[in-house]
This record gives sequence, C-alpha cells and structure tokens, in this order.
Amino acid sequence: MSKIGIIVAREFNERVRKKSFIITTILMPVLMLGMMAAPTLMMLFAKGEQKQLVVLDESGVIAPQLTGDEEILFTPMDCALESARADESIFGVLWIGADIVENPNNVKLYTNSSSSMSLESNISSQMERVIEQERLKRYEIENLEQIIKDVEANVTLTTYRNDMQSEGEDEEATSSSVAYLLGLVLGMMLYMFLLIYGSMVMTSVIEEKGSRVLDVLVSSVKPFDLMMGKILGVASVAVTQIAIWAVLVCGLSAAVLPSLMPEDVMQTIEAVEAGTMTSAEAGIDADMLSAVSLATDPMRLVMMFVWLLLFLVGGFLFYSAMFAAVGSAVDSVQDANQLQTPITVPIILALILAMSVFNDPSSPLAFWGSVIPFTSPVVMMARIPFGIPTWEIILSLVLLYISVAAMAWVAGKIYRVGVFMHGKKPSFKELMSWIRQ
Repeated sequence: MSKIGIIVAREFNERVRKKSFIITTILMPVLMLGMMAAPTLMMLFAKGEQKQLVVLDESGVIAPQLTGDEEILFTPMDCALESARADESIFGVLWIGADIVENPNNVKLYTNSSSSMSLESNISSQMERVIEQERLKRYEIENLEQIIKDVEANVTLTTYRNDMQSEGEDEEATSSSVAYLLGLVLGMMLYMFLLIYGSMVMTSVIEEKGSRVLDVLVSSVKPFDLMMGKILGVASVAVTQIAIWAVLVCGLSAAVLPSLMPEDVMQTIEAVEAGTMTSAEAGIDADMLSAVSLATDPMRLVMMFVWLLLFLVGGFLFYSAMFAAVGSAVDSVQDANQLQTPITVPIILALILAMSVFNDPSSPLAFWGSVIPFTSPVVMMARIPFGIPTWEIILSLVLLYISVAAMAWVAGKIYRVGVFMHGKKPSFKELMSWIRQ
C-alpha cells in the first residue's frame, strides 16, 4: 500500500500543481455564473439604436395602431413607395396592402441594412393583433374586447410530491424545469469528467510506456499496483476539483445569493418554505421558488455534491480501469483509437439515455439506465434532481462499486501483459487471451 500511495501522490502532485488545473478550478464556477447571467447581459448591452420605419398603409387600418419601442419607431406617411425607398436616411419601409385584413400575407418590408429576427417578430405580432381585432369587429358583439379579456386565464400549476411526504420529508412545491436544468448540468458534468479524466489516464500510461519508464517501475512495484496507483491519483485530482467547486458554490449560494435578492422576495420565499403561505398566495412562480429554495439551502446542495462525488469516483474508477488497460496495450494514441471505441460508446449512450430521463424520470428505461454500471453514473445524476427514491440511488451505487472491483481485476490482467508488449497493436481476440492467462 505504501508503494501505491507513492504513485498516487506523484500523479496527484503532477496534475494539481499545473497552472491549467488552478485556472480551471477557479474559473469554472465563474464561467458557470457567467453563462447563467449571459442572456440578461446580452439583452442589456445588445440593444442597438432605434430604427425608423416608414409605414405606407393602403388599408388605413394597421398604421394607426402600430406602437414603437426602444428598438423601432413607426412613422406613417402618405407617399409613393419608390420615393420612400429612395430615402437612405431611414432604416426601411413597411408597405401594407389594402386587403391586409382578408390577406395577411400582403405586406412587404424594405430595409436599407440588415434586419433582425426580433424586429420582424415585433412587426408581425403587432400586425396579427390588429388584424384579429378587425376580424372580430365584424361579428358586431358589444364589448367583445372586454369579454375576451375577462375569459382569459393563466393557470399556475404547483406540484407536490405525495411519495416524498410518505418518506418523512416536508411537503414542498417542486419544479420540473429546475430539475431538468440541474439534471442536465450534473449529467453533462459526469459525461465530461469520465471522458476527460479517463483519457488522461490512458495518455499517461501510453507516454510512460513509450519512454520505457514502466519497464523500470515494474521492477519495483506490481503492474496491478502501478495501474491502481495511477487511477487513484487521477481520481483524487477530480475529487479535489469537485470538492473545491462544492465549497465555492455552497458558500456563494448561502452568503451572496440572499443579499442579492430583494428583501421582500426573500421574506415571501421563507414564508412559503415555512408553510405559512402557499406559492399561489404569494404570487411567486413555482420555478423561481424551487430554484431559490435550492440555491439558498446549503444542506441540499451539499447532499447533491455528495451524490456527485460518489458517482464520479465510481464511474471514473470503472472507466479509467478500461482506459488504463487500453493505454498499456498500445504504443501510441493513434493506435488506441480503435480499442477505446467500445469504452466511449457506453459513455455517449449514457448521455443519450440521460436526455430521455427528462421526459419521464421514472420510466423503466430511465431506471435500468441508472442501474446498469456502464450508464448509471451519468443517468442517475440526471435523475436525482427529480427526487427519486433513495433506495434506487443506493442500489445503483452498490452495483457500480461491485462492477468497479470486477473491472479492475479484468483491466489488471490486460495491464500486466500489455506494459511489456511493444511494436504491435493487439486485437480484441488477443486481449481476451491475456485476460484468460
């Protein structure tokens, strides 16, 4: 064990001391926060100058009811189309036919520069509203607009989990949208970690084998111990990175987020969480309530990161053993491409299954995908935010770590033969023979 500890320490220190690791570890939470804030910032800073649009309305119905905003200024005029198009000082000309109410397609937009989807959507939506109103007037129903407003209804659906209450947990509103986004982030994180850090193990073995360093190392340590030392060393790097992110995210969410939210909003959310007020009475959207509740609850975030670490370690040990076996069997990264295909395909399949989880987290496909060790790390992390039973998570972890022991034994068989093989890329048949030796 002391020899394995030396190898683990060497692999860990070699990677943690790199500037790339430090920069990635610090910048990743910042990038995640930036990605969440990017849409708002883009909307704030991407606004251009107000565009003047001359409106030539032959019907006389649409132009008086068009309203401008920060993006566009409508200017109704009565002139020839050609003379209006010749004016380069304006953004463009909107020509509306006389039969626009009967024929909504009889409209043309002439611009002196490139247009945008938002501008065209703005014009279309306003024209559709006016045309619908004009068509409704033909029915000659008194106070028709008021009647339509009175019958409009916006349903706010608040979902409560009966099965969570039966397990002793407090009743609280849930949000499928928040669970979807969180599951997507966690599933993608597992997917990237398995591929990136697994490939890192394989590349490290190939480089040391090519430089004949392994030929010297195996004179002092068993090949299996060497393989496990490298795997555990890289795994400790991944765990360290996740742990740092967990501390940063939990600390920021508990200390910074409440101060950024308006005081009255936080008081209302706390009242809803305490059960003294329902989300409908508070007038708070269920998605926002669920998101803020999760972000300001350090215990739930910590538990989420605990599951993430357990499945990350199990999934990494499971796949990195195979990556290490492939690295020991070849002499170059190019030769490893063919052999690593059976390893990468299940990881990609796991991501595809994770996408199907969002449609029905309790479906048989989602359940078996989260139990089978080849796909369980990614699929289960995509299911956990939806509040699945704890016994399913424990079952998945037990099967995963049993498979880790079996895969380590199989990979060790290949590794102890492969490190001494040079100059030839083995076939799958030869790999099977190495396992049987």
